[in-house]
Amino acid sequence: MSRSKSNANTLSALWQELTENLNHGMIGIFFILFGGFFLITVRATSSGVPWLVEMLGWTAPLFILVLLAIGLILIIGERAGYWSIEAIVGAQLLLLSLAMGTFIINNDLVDWTPNFDGSNGGLVGWSLGSILVAALGQWPAFVLVLLVGLVGLMLLMRYTPLIYIVAFVLSLVPALRIAWEKSLQRREKARELAAAKEHEGLFGMLPESQPHSYVSPQEPENLASDSTLSDAKKSAVDAKPRTKRNQIPKAASDNAKKVSKPTKRSRSGPRPARKPEQLPPIDLLEEDSGIYGGADDRALRQRIEQTLDDFNVPVKVIHVESGPTVTQFGVEPQYVERAGQRRKIRVNRIVSLADDLALALEAASIRIEAPVPGRPYVGIEVPNSTKTLVSLRGIVQSREWVKEGGHLTLGLGRNTAGKPVIMDLVSAPHVLIAGATGAGKSVCINTIITSLLMMHGPETLQLLMIDPKMVELPGYNGIPHLIGKVVTDIEQVMGLLTWLLLQMDDRYRLFKEQGTRNIVTYNAKVKKLRGKDAPKPLPFMVLIVDELADLMMTAADDVERQICRLAQMARATGIHLILATQRPSTDVVTGLIKANFPTRIAFSVTSQIDSRVIMDSPGAERLLGSGDMLLMRSDSSKLSRVQGCFVSDEEIQAVVNFWKKEALAEARENGQSIQPTVPPWNSLLDRMDDGDELVYDAMDVLRGMETCSTSMLQRKMRIGYPRAARLMEELEAKKIVGPDLGGGQGRAVLINREDSEDGEEEDLF
Repeated sequence: MSRSKSNANTLSALWQELTENLNHGMIGIFFILFGGFFLITVRATSSGVPWLVEMLGWTAPLFILVLLAIGLILIIGERAGYWSIEAIVGAQLLLLSLAMGTFIINNDLVDWTPNFDGSNGGLVGWSLGSILVAALGQWPAFVLVLLVGLVGLMLLMRYTPLIYIVAFVLSLVPALRIAWEKSLQRREKARELAAAKEHEGLFGMLPESQPHSYVSPQEPENLASDSTLSDAKKSAVDAKPRTKRNQIPKAASDNAKKVSKPTKRSRSGPRPARKPEQLPPIDLLEEDSGIYGGADDRALRQRIEQTLDDFNVPVKVIHVESGPTVTQFGVEPQYVERAGQRRKIRVNRIVSLADDLALALEAASIRIEAPVPGRPYVGIEVPNSTKTLVSLRGIVQSREWVKEGGHLTLGLGRNTAGKPVIMDLVSAPHVLIAGATGAGKSVCINTIITSLLMMHGPETLQLLMIDPKMVELPGYNGIPHLIGKVVTDIEQVMGLLTWLLLQMDDRYRLFKEQGTRNIVTYNAKVKKLRGKDAPKPLPFMVLIVDELADLMMTAADDVERQICRLAQMARATGIHLILATQRPSTDVVTGLIKANFPTRIAFSVTSQIDSRVIMDSPGAERLLGSGDMLLMRSDSSKLSRVQGCFVSDEEIQAVVNFWKKEALAEARENGQSIQPTVPPWNSLLDRMDDGDELVYDAMDVLRGMETCSTSMLQRKMRIGYPRAARLMEELEAKKIVGPDLGGGQGRAVLINREDSEDGEEEDLF
């Protein structure tokens, strides 16, 4: 003990002697010499990174300035009115906090690979910042560094004259501005790299013989502003078509240069044959406001609690989320005292007070979700005083588009929290849309079609459209994705469905030959094959019917049979159906159709009965219209409320014109002229014009039968349904079979074996 005290006394004596004989001026000269040396080193280096910059990064000039200031103050001495070791410590703490803070703010994960280019606070900021991030995490470490910087600043302000502080702060301003700009550039580059990875996971990569850089359509920084949106859209639509297939637009090539190198392809994403820069630019779509809700909900929250408490149903609002159309209040049932026992309020008591809440809140209608799936509260959805328009562009640019998307990504809208609602049509696998007139069905169909056209070329997607109304879908005529034209004639519908069934059968035969089970594995296997005789990848096919009720009125049995067979078997072949109807009744939306369409969208309806027909539950009768819908997914039994996207006619026309110009440019490149496309199912109808030669075969089939039907004749004679239907009409005209009695009853066979043997069949002709 005595020995340690003696050592301490010796050290204190030496320090006292050193301080008494220390010449502050000489120390100040050494500080100035060191500062001048470092300044010359930094300024004189023509190549490479100076040592001091490697160590301290952008704070190196500030460190040199501190050295020069300390030396000058030591030389001036008391005349400067300043001398304190605490101020020097404060300056060093402030510089360390700036270096570490620069690294921490730009790195949320620990990277133990040192950077010798002086970025992110140099090696000092990297070493100390990495330790703090590894120990505490990014934001706790940043808070700690901020506190250290504040301590250093307090020490400086405590012993430093005001003029020195002002000079030091002014010297920090340009350095901080440069560092902030570099930080923004690094963040933008990191986002572009991440977007490129996600985009390659979504679209796949080209073969190694065709390397290229990707341009992500999800990046808002690469998009035009609101003021230049209309000009950009006009130039994108009216631009002269490219004469070379692999030529990339200037804007797309400039953006592509920002992306470094392609990363590994995700196996789950779709694989279009086109490059992303050959797809429609995102500027063709209107800008999304991105602001949902924002109104003061305190009054509504108190009114909900007060109204329910007046009915002896005490609740507490524990969650509020606001969307573009409605605001959902999450209420938690409380407890009441009854007969000396503490009991919790039942959920159905809250549901029964929906009309009373609508009266108290002065709302047109409210919907109660009891309970919210996966949440410990009941959701009360109250309409917003002002509705916000939801655009497709904001959905396409969102992270959910890549995260939740797949081969056929659809952007439907935003939920009650304002988050994008994304659905993959492959996993759907078919969609049924129903609702009253003017509720938003046609807009939803246009949104779905535009979503597909924004992400797929005709090499990976083919469309078939049926529009009995003749006004909604014919605007898509001319795009290369469309097979034939939009069918508006009811007589051609059965030919289209029959042709689609034949395509399904042909694809199954191809799958059998290649030993695959679905279109995804088939395309993956086919791409590995080489040679001229190697089969080509198959595109997805989507059938869109805008008005199912009109088809069911003309030929209910035939249409239902064909649609259900497609819905049951066509999923694996890449054929998907989207049906829409404005009459959600049981004779249109039959039980067989509902069983094969697990994914359904219900818009506003007039009665609870219609809601139960569509969704098997009430709720659609309380929707607000104008795109407000309930979504039932195939993987969830609970309904989710969504405000659908609005795609204007100008946006649709811009996308359609883009693909028309692409088709024209490709035709010119190949030296071809665009001819009017003839629907492939027309040949089926042409072959059914002359059916007399089949009558004898049909009579051989009908001999010995008492009744018959069109489907039986189709199976026995191995012909298509339209051909069998026309043959049955001819047999009826020739008095071979009786009339159709309806109700699923077969036709009576008017000839028997004896009549045929007596030669009466010759008299029929």
